[in-house]
Amino acid sequence: MRILTYFLSFILLCVIAVVGFGTYLFTSIDTDGYTFKEYKPSLSTQIFDKNGKLVANIFDEEHRFYVKYEDLPSRLIEALLAIEDTSFFEHNGVNIDAIFRALIKIVKSGGRTMEGASTLTQQFIKNTELTPEKTINRKLKEALLAYKMEFTLNKEEILERYLNYIFFGHGYYGVKTAALGYFRKDLNELSLKEIAILVGLPKAPSSYDPTKHLELSISRANNVVQRMYNLGWISKSEYENSISEIPIVFNDTLTQNTAPYVVDEVIKELSPKLQDLKSGGYQIHLNIDLDVQEMAQNALRFGYDEIVKRDKDANLSTLNGAMVVVNHQNGEVLALVGGVDYEKSNYNRATQSTRQPGSSFKPFLYQIAVDLGYSTMSEVADISRIFEGGAGDNKDWIPKNYGKDVGGFITLKQALTSSRNLATINLALDIGIDVVHSKLVNMGFENVPADLSIVLGSFGISPLEFSKFYTMFGNYGKIVQPNIIKNVIDQNGKTILEYNTNSYKASEEEQAFLVLDMMRNVVENGTGRNARVGGIEIAGKTGTTNKSVDAWFCGITPEIEALIWYGNDDNKPMRYTEGGARTSAPVFREFLSTYLKKFPNAKRHFSTPKGVRMGTFNGKTEYYTSKSPFPKQNPTLNEEILF
Repeated sequence: MRILTYFLSFILLCVIAVVGFGTYLFTSIDTDGYTFKEYKPSLSTQIFDKNGKLVANIFDEEHRFYVKYEDLPSRLIEALLAIEDTSFFEHNGVNIDAIFRALIKIVKSGGRTMEGASTLTQQFIKNTELTPEKTINRKLKEALLAYKMEFTLNKEEILERYLNYIFFGHGYYGVKTAALGYFRKDLNELSLKEIAILVGLPKAPSSYDPTKHLELSISRANNVVQRMYNLGWISKSEYENSISEIPIVFNDTLTQNTAPYVVDEVIKELSPKLQDLKSGGYQIHLNIDLDVQEMAQNALRFGYDEIVKRDKDANLSTLNGAMVVVNHQNGEVLALVGGVDYEKSNYNRATQSTRQPGSSFKPFLYQIAVDLGYSTMSEVADISRIFEGGAGDNKDWIPKNYGKDVGGFITLKQALTSSRNLATINLALDIGIDVVHSKLVNMGFENVPADLSIVLGSFGISPLEFSKFYTMFGNYGKIVQPNIIKNVIDQNGKTILEYNTNSYKASEEEQAFLVLDMMRNVVENGTGRNARVGGIEIAGKTGTTNKSVDAWFCGITPEIEALIWYGNDDNKPMRYTEGGARTSAPVFREFLSTYLKKFPNAKRHFSTPKGVRMGTFNGKTEYYTSKSPFPKQNPTLNEEILF
């Protein structure tokens, strides 16, 4: 009897000690540092094109999209609880019955292992707050924290956090991310079998990853469906249909980056403004049109391949190109391609590379002349001149035309159409280099030299920056700032950044039209003939720098403009036959032909502004304005049409 009394006393003391120790732990654990009081997981930011198509996902370490509890399908909740924690809504964070079953396993193993018994609440605690070690001490702490979590949050909040936090394999964090990644579906579009695959993943994400181990994943999902059927949560027909289903699983990259040069530029632009750009769950809407982006990529590649065909000795490690497509009316950047192959080189030549524009810069000089009252029919001397010491090192500079011929006195329209260097130089000298420089600065050009070299475009500018100035022709005197980004929306749906169209007037409408018309003649009858596309008016200008270092074509339609550049990254010359006319103009034609198939209703003809008049000069019909009338010598004005 005495022995029994001692034994019972010992048992009582043990119980009191355990209860006391548990109470001590429960009351002493500091919960202030635990995230279940304030849960702010890292969320991926998404970038969309102007039509709502996904351009890319960007994130830091964890790729995650958040979903609120009310947006979780009931079938998803049922499937999860069926396989992980059937009594979730009944327990207070710890399943006592399951613990006793686990304790028996512990005793049998001599305390070497810790298995089972975890509720969903405990699993969340284990994954967010504790180390992965399997010890009694950690398990006890896990249970106590689970109790505290249940006192702090309701069941719905716990489920919401669990399903948004947990890892589903393949780099997907959170059930919404996994649904979009594996099945390209929103949660409410999932079949029961797809749901079963997802809820079966957290137990062993790598082992059950359906992109790598589909059979294992299907087997695990069938166990989930079987469990739901055994519990009476689904009908026999639902069970049979689900068991027989083999879902289509996609093996997508996490970023799904379809326009890497664009994405790099967006990150570069927004990073200083949004410190949590890659973790704040933003939606970034662009002006980029992914269809146009693909057209530009393909066209640029086409031109590159043609260069390689012509020049078997081309240095493929340095030869590259860039292309920018802009809506010149509103500044929307529809496409931006910074190179032929991003995987080989992520250097963005459309934004980072400053190249000499060569003769593609000439239209701005002719715009200055027209704005000063020159007519498109004004004559300029296309004759050679020697500039003593103009080449530096006391060497004389003797500029030449591309064909090394001279044309005597020719009109401004003829000079621009044939891209005559000598006529352009003499025009600049007639205007005055100081005046030319001042006018260019007023247009917005920066770092342009205040000497004669500016006439032939001997300064550096990126294709994107150059596209800004080219908007003045298609937009009739107004320069529009190109914008890649439209707006940024935070995870609450609030627009926090918006990029509005900034523009300024650089010329009168009718004066800019005169230069546009001369550029139209460049394509119809001049160096830009290789850019012609039937059924649409095109204006443009070629550009080739010394020794074929740079090859440009800047083309304008009534709706858009496209600037194309090719050259070597190390500034070494391409083959001497390469140039704006042969190398870049055909790329514009290739691009525009595809563009018109996609957009058959695109505007085909340029509008004529008020103030532009048409008359006959030397037997040809030409445009003029009150500010830029035909020259007085030898005109023949047979008719006059006012617009």
